[in-house]
Amino acid sequence: MFSPSQEEHCAPNKEPVKYGELVVLGYNGSLPSGDRGRRKSRFALYKRPKANGVKPSTVHVISTPQASKAISFKGQHSISYTLSRNQTVVVEYTHDKDTDMFQVGRSTESPIDFVVTDTISGSQNNDETQITQSTISRFACRIVCDRSPPYTARIFAAGFDSSKNIFLGEKAAKWKNPDGHMDGLTTNGVLVMHPKGGFTEESKPGVWREISVCGDVYTLRETRSAQQRGKLVENETNVLQDGSLIDLCGATLLWRTADGLFHTPTQKHIEALRQEINAARPQCPVGLNTLAFPSINRKDVVEEKQPWAYLSCGHVHGYHNWGHRSDTEANERECPMCRTVGPYVPLWLGCEAGFYVDAGPPTHAFTPCGHVCSEKSAKYWSQIPLPHGTHAFHAACPFCATQLSGEHNCVKLIFQGPID
Repeated sequence: MFSPSQEEHCAPNKEPVKYGELVVLGYNGSLPSGDRGRRKSRFALYKRPKANGVKPSTVHVISTPQASKAISFKGQHSISYTLSRNQTVVVEYTHDKDTDMFQVGRSTESPIDFVVTDTISGSQNNDETQITQSTISRFACRIVCDRSPPYTARIFAAGFDSSKNIFLGEKAAKWKNPDGHMDGLTTNGVLVMHPKGGFTEESKPGVWREISVCGDVYTLRETRSAQQRGKLVENETNVLQDGSLIDLCGATLLWRTADGLFHTPTQKHIEALRQEINAARPQCPVGLNTLAFPSINRKDVVEEKQPWAYLSCGHVHGYHNWGHRSDTEANERECPMCRTVGPYVPLWLGCEAGFYVDAGPPTHAFTPCGHVCSEKSAKYWSQIPLPHGTHAFHAACPFCATQLSGEHNCVKLIFQGPID
């Protein structure tokens, strides 16, 4: 017979509680150079062995820079708001045993849990493409999760640096709220959009908002770095929902809750759908050769049997070199089936399961990139305006971040089955 202590010792380790995952838009399952350490295309947030959250405590109003440095060197987390050369408000933060904090940003310093770099749209996503001037903040944002159910996750602009400080300089937008507490915005801002109806087949895009350093919700500024803040939106909160989008001005992240991911198709499911399409032996209606989607780990090299499609009509073919309308428009081709003229591109399966709103078969392709996913997923993403640059918005393919175009941003694919 076991004694209780022995029994406990032999029990398998319990799975850590998962709060959710952040998935970076524009990567089809992994970074081009492969996922490594804190730099990857998706990041799972688990309950920490020991709480590392912080909450505001003491406020100091200081008239000399030396005094504010003395406070930030105390080894405690703090946020400094520089109001003028001779006045700084420092808010000290104290340990919060009930929350876990996760930080996201461009910096590779240790306080950053998830290192995010600028997403380059389309196929040029590789290490050679250097961003000359990144617009993503080094310490962009922090996500704070409750350690007890329902494990609510909240987002705040700005993250604490290596000296545990958030520093809002003279030029940053900052203000004192009616209740007396200080707040501010980061240079290029942290924008959030919560979808209407969660992240499901019925979802509709929500409204983009800006999140402050203290987690309040504001309407957007005129441009990303304008000095004037938007209006406070009192009936909205910084609580992340399944499907919330977080834009860091250079990269957009999708938040998926643990429960949401439980109901999402898995990589295995997507692989099964790929095999199902290939097992049906779709054929090129002209060359009559059998087509097949390449395996998920061969998702960047065009293969001989790769399906290609005319994106104006959706007819699927094998690769061929005819139908050019002019030398200038190299990618404008005439479909031999229906004479429609439009882009002719290889089709790629959307492999990042987190972007799917349902488990439907891959029947639709985004235009003009040719990434294929379920009808409802394609239609959902094709109507979401994603931030682009400092004041533009446009729909983009979640798998490669290419700006969408064409009549509906996506097209239904028409496969021809085997003739035998």
